[in-house]
Order: sequence, then structure tokens, then C-alpha cells
Amino acid sequence: MMEFIAQNMAPIMFASLIIFLLIGYPVAFSLAANGLMFFFIGVLLSPYSGGSINLAWPLLHALPDNFYGSRVMSNDTLLAIPFFTFMGIVLERSGMAEDLLDTIGQLFGPIRGGLAYAVIFVGALLAATTGVVAASVIAMGLISLPIMLRYGYDRRLASGVIAASGTLAQIIPPSLVLIVLADQLGRSVGDMYAGALIPGLVLTVLYMSYILIMSIIRPNSMPALPLEARTLGHGVMWLLVALLVTSAVSYAAYRYLAPAHGDNADILGATAGVLFIYIVAIADKRLNFNMMSRLAQQVIIVLIPPLALIFLVLGTIFLGIATPTEGGAMGSVGALFMAAAKGRLSLDVVKQALASTTRLSSFVLFILIGARVFSLTFYGVNGHIWVEHLLTSLPGGEVGFLIGVNMLVFFLAFFLDFFELAFIIVPLLAPAADKLGIDLIWFGVLLGVNMQTSFMHPPFGFALFYLRSVAARVPYLDRLTGKQIAPVTTGQIYWGAVPFVCIQVIMIGLTIAFPQMVMHYKGTTVDPGTIDYQVPEMPGLSPLGTPPADGAAPAGGGTAPAAPDLSQPPSFGDAPPAKPATPQPDLSQPPSFN
Repeated sequence: MMEFIAQNMAPIMFASLIIFLLIGYPVAFSLAANGLMFFFIGVLLSPYSGGSINLAWPLLHALPDNFYGSRVMSNDTLLAIPFFTFMGIVLERSGMAEDLLDTIGQLFGPIRGGLAYAVIFVGALLAATTGVVAASVIAMGLISLPIMLRYGYDRRLASGVIAASGTLAQIIPPSLVLIVLADQLGRSVGDMYAGALIPGLVLTVLYMSYILIMSIIRPNSMPALPLEARTLGHGVMWLLVALLVTSAVSYAAYRYLAPAHGDNADILGATAGVLFIYIVAIADKRLNFNMMSRLAQQVIIVLIPPLALIFLVLGTIFLGIATPTEGGAMGSVGALFMAAAKGRLSLDVVKQALASTTRLSSFVLFILIGARVFSLTFYGVNGHIWVEHLLTSLPGGEVGFLIGVNMLVFFLAFFLDFFELAFIIVPLLAPAADKLGIDLIWFGVLLGVNMQTSFMHPPFGFALFYLRSVAARVPYLDRLTGKQIAPVTTGQIYWGAVPFVCIQVIMIGLTIAFPQMVMHYKGTTVDPGTIDYQVPEMPGLSPLGTPPADGAAPAGGGTAPAAPDLSQPPSFGDAPPAKPATPQPDLSQPPSFN
């Protein structure tokens, strides 16, 4: 019995962790407690393990180094998490989400499902600026849900759209989960961001496609905004004119700057064009020139600042100007400037942002410390070898491994948060994926899309909890129409999330089927077999400077040079005079010292 337990310590330890988590113990303490408990058991059972347990009491001395070394306290990669969290909370307090939802809702309002399209579009923008799911879901739930209910949207569809759009912050950079996945996989955060960009945009398009299909199948579930609700009026044509003017100014600036700035001229030209139309829109509004419609004015003024912030953060990272940590720091400063420009920056806002950032950072830090304790013991009982053999032996090779792993993560996402999945599961899966030859950036993005479902799973999805906390629980009177609005039930929120969970599962399949959506981060690959090597011919010599093979005279007349004698060492001019030979000693006589 003792031998059986000692030789199967790894699966017993993993099963014990799952039981602790299902009972409801905090994740950080469950990890650390399991690690220490099985460390003591492993040391006692080591003589019965037949060499499968490599634990000893002095190994505990490695824990302080794990805590204070590059894996936890000195980890520069994880330093980006508090920066992006602070940026997202300040932007949420600055009212940017409210302005975006109101303006984009007016832009898409005349079409069926326009408010739903606006929520998805703004959700993608907030994801690219905040990277925080809670801030996105709560902001859109407070602002958009009452408007959608006011104009007759189906409650399940409205709830599902808001919850799903908020979770785009999981996969669209600068996502916090991508930072953690890059750290756990030992890969660059910049590469992870570049690889996740296209899957995030494709998922956004899939959400919009679902709204389009539902607007055709069930048009009454998402009516267009009535005429009296379109306070900004018409003016989409002016918006197209502004876009053409921006393109023209950008191209002219590019042609002017190209000789001096080379490859950077296109970015500088685009910046000049956007800045030009932004200044024109502000001047038109402040000075009442009325050159463009109110709708075009508002869209330009509201949309350009967050787009500029996205470029400040992601553009500098993708261009190699800044690291993710530096990009997060610049984003935090940019968020403070945006809040100050709107007149909403106060000491109270900064205090709230700092408090929320500290809580989230402490949460991540304690989970990471617990994970280091757990992994110390788990690796000591050869748990990584057990997991690797278990996963690499799955039928189907690489595809079978990916399907099995994604089914496991999808199931665990019902019970675990994405941080917990990243710190517990990913370190166990990465070695097996690497051994199978799977690109770890692609693998990380795939897991990120899968972990996104952890926010949407009924009944434990955090996005559903966030929406439930701000959705009406009792009937209320609408402040504009004066009509009584029925509340949103928990069942409606849960059922509304189900179609979007299915869309996320489809996105997982698309990422597996079309890996180039992620692998583009490597850039253009060059096939060595297509490279043509050409060596110029020298007069009088055949290629590579060798004598003509057929003994013909070289071009220009003369005698072909004689082939060198390769059996002798090369001569470099006049050789020095030879030294006289040293006489050999007569070893038959004793040595003489005279």
C-alpha cells in the first residue's frame, strides 16, 4: 500500500487539489497547503517510491529564492498587470464608456440591432484600452441595458450581448490574461499580443454576425431606435467626407515626410491626418462654423482619443518602441490626461483606482506564490513527467492533444477563474505542447480564447455576476418615457449567455483549423531552398577562383596557371634558411654533464 501511494503521488496530489477547490477553499491557500502537505508526505514515503520521489528537507530552502527571484517578486513581465488595471479603472471613471456608447449608439441607431452593434463595437474598443472585464461589463450594463430595455430589446439577447462584449477584454490586447500566459509559457508578451490580435477581431465579427442573423430571424427582438431618440440627427455622409479628407491629408503628409523619415513616414502621415480632422471637429463645434453635421462632430471628438490611447499602448509595443510594461505605464499616464481633459480627474478617482489595482495585484501575487509552493512539490514527485506522458499519449497526435486539452480547460472553466487556470494548468500543459512541436504562442492564444468562456459559463461566470449586480432586480419607471420596465431575471442573463459561449467554442475550432491567424506574428518566413546564390565571375578564373577544369587558356591569352601542389604546406614567400639538424644523443651511454 505504501509503495502504491508513493509511486502514484502525482495523480493523488492533483486530485487532492481539485477536491480542495471544489469544497471552496481560496485558490492561493489550496495550492500552498497542498504543496506543503504533500512535501512532508513525499519526504516520508521517498524510500518506498523506487526513485520516483525526489524530495528532501533541504529543498524547502529553494522557496525563498522562488518567491524573491525572477519568477514572482522580481518578474518584470507581471509588472504590466497593475499598470493596465490602473489605466482601465481610470478610463472607466472618466466617462469614456458612457460617451462612446451614446455616440456609437446614435451612429448605428437607425438600423435593426443598432444598439447591439454599438455595444459590441464599444466592447472591442474598451477591451483595447482597458483590458479589464469587470470595468467593461459594469459600464455597459449601467449605460446600455436600460436603453435597450427602453426600446424593446429582448432581455436575453441584451444581457448576452453586454456580457459577451465585456469578455472581449480577455483576448484583445492589452489583455491581462495574455500577460500571465506569456509569463507562464516563457514567451514574449509582445508576440502574444500580436498573435491574439486577429483572433480577437474575428471573434468580434462573429458576435456581429450573430446579431445580423438574429435581426433577420427575429426582427422584433431588436428594433431600431425611434426617430425621436436620435438626438444627434443624421449626417453619416459628412462622416464619410471627413474620412476622405483625413486620408488625403495623411497621404500628403506621407509624401512630404517620406524622404526624411523613411519607413516611419506612413505612421507620421496617418497621425497628422487624424490630428488635423480632430482639430477641425473641435473648432467646428466650439466656434459654431457648422461645416459638418453634429453626428460627425461627436463621432470624431469621442472616437479619436481612445484610438490615440490604443496606438500609444499597442502601437508602441508592436513597433518595438516600448515593452509591455512601459506601454502600460504610458497608457496609465494617458488615461489620467483623458480624465483630466473631461474634468473628471479627482483625488477620489485616483484613490479608487489605486485601491482596486492593489487588490487585483495582491490577488495575482498570492496565487502565484501558492503556485510556486505547489509546483516545487509536484515537480519533486515527477508530476510534470506524469502529465506529459498522459497528454502526449492521447490518440490523434497534435490535433488529439489540442482537442483533449481544450475540453479539459473548458470543463475547469466552470469552476476556476482565468488567473487560476493560467497559474495551475498552463505550467503543466506547456511542456507536453512543446514536446509535440506546437508553437507556444499559438497554444497560449488558443487557451486564452478558451479561458474567455470562464467569464460566460452559467452559473459561475464572473461576467454574469457583474451584469447581475447592475441589472434591475425589481420593476422601475423609465426616466424618459415614464413607462414601467420589468426587471431582468437571473435566468434571462444565463440563457442569454449560452449562444455566445457556443460562438466562443466555434472560435476555438477556427483557431485550431487556421493557425495562421496567430502564426502571422512571426512575419514572412523564407524557404532556404528558394535562395539563389550567385558568385560573380573573375577574368581569367573559373567560378570560385579555381583553374579552368578543361585546361583551356584563360581569357585574354597567356598560360593557364599550374594547379597548386596540395600535398605540401603553402609557401608565403622566401623561406628562412634551414637550421642544421640536431645530432641524435647516444642513449647507450650514460649522460655527460661536462
